[in-house]
Amino acid sequence: MNAPLSPSFLSRRQLLQGAAAALVVGFSADASLARTSGPALASPKSVAKDAVDSFLAMHADGQVTIYVGKVDLGTGTKTALAQIAADELDVPFASITMVMGDTATTPDQWLTGANLTIAQGGGELRRACATARHALVARAAERLSVPANDLVVAQGVIRSKTDASKSLSYSALVQGGGLGLKVDGKAALKPASEFKVVGTSVPRVDIPAKVSGEFVFVQDFRLPGMLHARVIRPDDLGAKALAVDDQACRKITGFVQTVREGNFIAVVCKNEWSAVKAARALKVQWSAGTGLPDQATVMDYWRQQPLAKQEVTQKVGDAPAALAGVARRVKASYEFAVQTHASLGPSCAVADFKDGQLVVWSASQATHSMQTELAAVTGIAEKNIRLVYLDGSGCYGRNGHEDATADAALLAKLLGKPVRVQWMRDDETARAPKSPPRVMDMEGALDANGKLHVWSGDFYIALNHIAAFKPLDFPLLAATDLGQPKPGNWVGFLFQNSGAPYAVPNILVNTRHVEKAFFRSSHLRSPGRIENSFANESFMDEMAALAGVDPAEFRMSHLSDPRALAVIRAALKLAGWEKRAGISADASKRTGLARGRGISYVRYNNATTYVAAVAEVEVDRASGQVRVTRVCVGHDCGQIINPDGLANQIEGGVIQTVSRTLMEQVNWDRRKVTSVDWGSYPILRFPDAPKVEVDMINTPGDVAWGAGEPTPTAIPAAIANAIYDATGARLRSIPITAEKVKAALATIKA
Repeated sequence: MNAPLSPSFLSRRQLLQGAAAALVVGFSADASLARTSGPALASPKSVAKDAVDSFLAMHADGQVTIYVGKVDLGTGTKTALAQIAADELDVPFASITMVMGDTATTPDQWLTGANLTIAQGGGELRRACATARHALVARAAERLSVPANDLVVAQGVIRSKTDASKSLSYSALVQGGGLGLKVDGKAALKPASEFKVVGTSVPRVDIPAKVSGEFVFVQDFRLPGMLHARVIRPDDLGAKALAVDDQACRKITGFVQTVREGNFIAVVCKNEWSAVKAARALKVQWSAGTGLPDQATVMDYWRQQPLAKQEVTQKVGDAPAALAGVARRVKASYEFAVQTHASLGPSCAVADFKDGQLVVWSASQATHSMQTELAAVTGIAEKNIRLVYLDGSGCYGRNGHEDATADAALLAKLLGKPVRVQWMRDDETARAPKSPPRVMDMEGALDANGKLHVWSGDFYIALNHIAAFKPLDFPLLAATDLGQPKPGNWVGFLFQNSGAPYAVPNILVNTRHVEKAFFRSSHLRSPGRIENSFANESFMDEMAALAGVDPAEFRMSHLSDPRALAVIRAALKLAGWEKRAGISADASKRTGLARGRGISYVRYNNATTYVAAVAEVEVDRASGQVRVTRVCVGHDCGQIINPDGLANQIEGGVIQTVSRTLMEQVNWDRRKVTSVDWGSYPILRFPDAPKVEVDMINTPGDVAWGAGEPTPTAIPAAIANAIYDATGARLRSIPITAEKVKAALATIKA
């Protein structure tokens, strides 16, 4: 008999199972149903990064458990990493179980970010697996009394090439124990020609449970006796709590207590709905806030802020001298608005403090770093804190999940009971960290032959507090509430891709590090690279127009890397690109719908994945509305691990970045953030998603670079360049709103 469908704890699976019956009998009013869900805690084990046993365990039944410190943020890396392990160990893919991001059982492989899960995390896993395979073959050679070079491995069984009767399984050699090996950094890796699983589209292991509703997101996780909490924070930036009145909360059924530690204020209840009502009923008197800059002039404000330092990130020849007296030049400034993660599921965490031990179930992409951060917030020794990763609904980058994690951890410590903290939509949209604003000033010139002669750029970026990515440099809200001093932002390497990706005889690129951001800043997808590439690739298009050369041809004439040329040609072929030196015929019209196409090329960090994108747009001149109808991508990230998974990443990156390019920006007044929901922070809707076509260039045996962040860097400039092709108007500010388009078109008409 199916359990009744409860409005309090309705799971996706219950919804699917009960949908037909619900149409007839409706939903049960029984609110007593509660679920205890989620994986049981595994016993702590070796997590030393130089130990093979930290990465893998072989069991008597032939099953293999793989342990990695990276996590899968919904990108399919759990499947891809399992493929890497299956091939390097030579075991069946189906025999592998993945454990990710549990600080008590997985090695610290640094945070999941910077586009490094496959290249760095997968590389470390691969070396551990290769070490294990070589050691097991050596053991088998000794047991079977045959030379090691006479043995082959297939599906977890080691066999003699010359005597079929001689074989041993991995499980027989290990017999349930560990390998006791150090990772050999020089262990011979399998050649790509022997891969059986890598390079194939193995179905993602997480999808079936997500479709059936059995998958446990952190928002679904429950513990017996768990309390529910809401943390109350001021709308006004920097406001302090002066007085708290919870008399109205006490009348709410299920209310337990109010917690206050300094400016950290929370209501605690027996169930979720009571916590929501109590948070709304609590009366807090707040002081005045610290204020915010005028949004209308924020880019000028950003340029005028004190600089912590300036750095020359690229210097070739003598750009200032080369600019002197050159007539054919372009000078332009580009802007990128403050944006937020806008995760679909508001952040959540569950924490339990018992017998001096704190366990937190979190969707943080940096579970190992969070141990240090939570130690500072809670006063609990780092060695007594365990983070267990669970997927967050809509989690990537450093959004609000780390804050919710700290909220739950602090409350569990103060109450001595398991506590679940769920943020509200306005918490997630308004209070989660933002990307800092960006301003990029470019100037360049052509020589007498129409080739690039000078390239100059000034990039105003947020100060990098984390050259070594120290976790405590990030200002968690709970820490700030408790009065713990914190720097202003947690973003690094924002200078990446500021350098010119083309051959130019005179280049000077400066990064100007603004001392203090006015919002808490953290990584948003492709941090720094997306803004810098928007400026560079928009500027390259302007230089091509000045030269009177087709923009694709102009780019290729300044590139010699065959892989760069290959991705550009792949995108052009998909798009059916037709060469033209000028803009489209539609650009000369003054009414109706204008259509155009634009190109952009990026090599991520100017060092790894190659991407070229062609965007096709329609511009409604009357309304200023822009629709991206089609995007064609040429992509080379080296060795492809899972083609279908890679295509998903590229396509998803395109669609999300179309949204960021056309409509996403955080709005605020002089006191507070006013983007608090989907109405005030809109994102792209399904009907407006473009058709995406991808040509993925595989280079077996090469390093497998990342694919989550590179494609988005190419999209904003491709769209802006397409709008220019369609209308003759240059759009140099992201997001490209209808108002900006109409203003740009008006300057052409004049």
